[in-house]
Amino acid sequence: MAKQSSPPPSERLLDAEGRDEDRRFDRIFRPDSLADFVGQTKHKENLQVFVRAALKRGEPLDHILLCGPPGLGKTTLAYILAYEMGVNLHLSSGPAIEHKGMLTGLLTRLQKNDVLFIDEIHRLSAPVEEALYPAIEDFRIDVMMGEGAYAESIPLDLKPFTLVGATTRTGLLTKPLQERFGVTLRLDFYPPEDLARIISRSAALLGTPCDEGGAYALAVRSRGTPRVANRLIRRARDFADVHGSGKIDREIVELTCARLDVDDAGLDTMDRRLLGVLIEHYDGGPVGVETLAAALAEPRDTIEDVYEPYLLQQGYLGRTPRGRIATKKAYEHLGATQKRRDGSRKEPGTQGNLF
Repeated sequence: MAKQSSPPPSERLLDAEGRDEDRRFDRIFRPDSLADFVGQTKHKENLQVFVRAALKRGEPLDHILLCGPPGLGKTTLAYILAYEMGVNLHLSSGPAIEHKGMLTGLLTRLQKNDVLFIDEIHRLSAPVEEALYPAIEDFRIDVMMGEGAYAESIPLDLKPFTLVGATTRTGLLTKPLQERFGVTLRLDFYPPEDLARIISRSAALLGTPCDEGGAYALAVRSRGTPRVANRLIRRARDFADVHGSGKIDREIVELTCARLDVDDAGLDTMDRRLLGVLIEHYDGGPVGVETLAAALAEPRDTIEDVYEPYLLQQGYLGRTPRGRIATKKAYEHLGATQKRRDGSRKEPGTQGNLF
């Protein structure tokens, strides 16, 4: 199999991580209220109850941990919660809070019942995380006054607030931090029906006509992720304006995705390359992630964090104790033949004992 070049993860059209371009449009696309938020129905209904109860009692919301892959709406929900509570939202991230002094500055600026959103909260340093514990539990932070033998810890009272933490790597959170959140919500990938509604809404906000067929065709290629859907609709709008009448329909979507190397299942060149290497070089696996990363000339973390999650979630890739395997669905999608146990090959799509 000839080696194909692939864009860096940060430049992939289907990468769910946010970019500067996405953030410009976030202000246009972001809903203000839970009523306007599409998808995650169970979580949304529970949050509506929590907000109403907190407002009724005049208390801050309980601390909330939002988990799940990037691009599913964790930051958007933080904005909405602050809006619904009628308070200010303060934004930060784990890597940005470099030391306890920065954390103290953030916390002392909070007004009563404000929302503090910390993205990538799993990346807080241990000293900062430990300093956060009394702030979460008792609305208090300990400040060191004086130096040397005369230094002493002075408790500083804080106004009641809500911490909303977001993480894509729940496994990297310490147990003490997880246990201090009263509410933990794991956001799931969105079904095509919800994504089609999001796409129709975004198209209307852009002033671009989009019919149901076009919205659904984009939805099934959006990898279950609103951020990807909103990125695709901007590209489809370009093709609609240049090669069509300005309207996004199924034909325009198919043209857009063909030109951008996104197939009907929402897989791009890198996805197909990963599966192709696994099938053609390693007979479908199992193969260790380090070996796979070397074959693809990609860092292991990039394989695990960027490329694998969607392929695993959609059933193209499997994990076993011995390594990664290509599933029957991967063989069928690539039109590849699958080896039998005796070493012979069978036609794609035929039933066998390998998987």
